[in-house]
Amino acid sequence: MVKKLRYYARFIVVCLLLNRMKLVRELVQELDAQIADYTSTYEPEDQLEWNLVLDEIKAFVKAESTVGMVHSDTNPVILTHRLGPQTSPPIERTPPMCLSLQEILIVGNCADQVKFSELSMDMFRMLQTLEREPRDDPNHLHDASPAGRMPFRPGAYPGAENGAPRRDNPHKYLLYKPTYSQVQVFLASGFKELPANGALLLYLSADGCFSTVKHPEEMGYDLGGVSTCSKRDPEHGKRPTGGKEPHCLYPGDLYPFTRKPLFVVVDSDNSFVFQQIPRYFGQPLMVLMSPQDTPPTLRDIRHSGSLFTLFLHAPLAAFCLICNIGNLAVHHWERCQRYIERFLIEACQLVTHSRCETSVLQFFGDDFLRLLLVRYVFCDVVLNLHRSFRGRQQRPRCHPPLPDAEVLEHPTLHHLVLDLAACLDCRDHFPDSNELA
Repeated sequence: MVKKLRYYARFIVVCLLLNRMKLVRELVQELDAQIADYTSTYEPEDQLEWNLVLDEIKAFVKAESTVGMVHSDTNPVILTHRLGPQTSPPIERTPPMCLSLQEILIVGNCADQVKFSELSMDMFRMLQTLEREPRDDPNHLHDASPAGRMPFRPGAYPGAENGAPRRDNPHKYLLYKPTYSQVQVFLASGFKELPANGALLLYLSADGCFSTVKHPEEMGYDLGGVSTCSKRDPEHGKRPTGGKEPHCLYPGDLYPFTRKPLFVVVDSDNSFVFQQIPRYFGQPLMVLMSPQDTPPTLRDIRHSGSLFTLFLHAPLAAFCLICNIGNLAVHHWERCQRYIERFLIEACQLVTHSRCETSVLQFFGDDFLRLLLVRYVFCDVVLNLHRSFRGRQQRPRCHPPLPDAEVLEHPTLHHLVLDLAACLDCRDHFPDSNELA
């Protein structure tokens, strides 16, 4: 019976990784019944331990569905947020757009964030964002979702128009609460495996590791970084007074990996220190950084996953969250999604025609990285306009920066956000036309 319970728990993890959320919900109900049967018949003293496992799964599933989606008959809809042939905005390719995302390292190390097994909510969301929807697989159980009917009609996978096969998903490493040495080992492994014109993505969802240096001189190490796990280090707590924190990933630790194209996403309350990474080797480099602060009314949501990662994963769900919208009918979701589509297409056009650094355009040719970049633009524009978000600490940053006048402050993007707010009947969260003027 214990083997059966463990099988259920392991199978739930597999279904989570495959984004079979409808099946996960069914398995959770079945596991609940199996635990009750087992503990009442065989080992009552094991009930507490198994209930903790069940509670962890239920909390994860609840946090995953940020916005409730229902059909007209009130049946819930399971959303999928993977990359499909119509999800990534189409672009007119130029010679600089030469890079392809090949290796990914996803790191999760937030002390207070819902998780199941060794998968935090942020890790799960980023994992799904960086996977393609396997539509052509006849064995794929596609959840009923508006994503199956989404948006960019002209889009196709690069090369599809020439009969070329679809690219495989990038290779991924998932590290939950890793030590500093583990991060370095897996970064080096991904770096080693990069082919020509391949790019490495490092995603960090971690608590900030803050510096006590009063007069910083070395920007790569004196400003702090993000925490790594210390529980497996027998020397933890023996750091000399005034020494640097050994269980911290500093921006300077990434310098060696800038020898090849590197794309970094940092979701942390100390993210901005990563804007100091220099390009010593002249290779493409891009860093997306989360806001370092959140309005008081939204600070409790961090437990259910970071707002910045949610914007990169499901922009409309993040928009609804900060506007206190908990449920949407599926037809209303699809209507609002069209505003997101138009925003992302417009943002693509603005970026490609702006005077941005070459690094941006080099990454822009990859479907995944382009989607992250334009969703970053959506996040920045929304938070800049939203009444609750005040000050530069509550907006994201990127390095190299995108042009403000040509992209982030463009009137067309602002109008699309305000139109979306009107569609969701939450226009009061944003300034009126007089305030904007």
